[in-house]
Amino acid sequence: MKFTFTCKKIALNDSIKEYAEKKISKLDRYFPEEADAFVTFAVEKKNRCVVELTIRTANGTLFRAQEEDPDGDMRGAINEAVAFIERRIRKNKTRLARNLRPDALTSNIPAEFDVVEEPEFDVVRTKRFAVKPMTTEEAILQMNLLDHTFYVFRNMDTSAVCVVYRRNNGGYGLIETQD
Repeated sequence: MKFTFTCKKIALNDSIKEYAEKKISKLDRYFPEEADAFVTFAVEKKNRCVVELTIRTANGTLFRAQEEDPDGDMRGAINEAVAFIERRIRKNKTRLARNLRPDALTSNIPAEFDVVEEPEFDVVRTKRFAVKPMTTEEAILQMNLLDHTFYVFRNMDTSAVCVVYRRNNGGYGLIETQD
């Protein structure tokens, strides 16, 4: 696995990075080809250690986990992020088997794990609406007026379909599509 480390508001020693590499490398068994791991370490208010782990497989499948440790233990946050991704892989193992290494997903899960897999993705409601051209600011305003957590719109400047969303840690995010 290829690693990329980023630190925000913190300087880490090599032992933490080596620990992260060792723990995250255990997920390699699920991927047939080399995957890329992007790890961001941060310290937020009141010494909460936050680890954001994103793994991109060779076929483009993404796994993401953001975990925090309120006690200031970066190793604990790393462990939680790896465990979160492993639980996601186990939960969706048959769906992922089409994209990842099929033999790895069925044979590397210990028998003591209770794998509960959703039988299908049930779409319980479908909405259709016109995607109106507007600016990002107008879309955020419309989202807030509707009291939604996201809003789909067509960017007036680029004509691309975009999504604005409210982030959990405050502020807003923008997803822009491209052809």
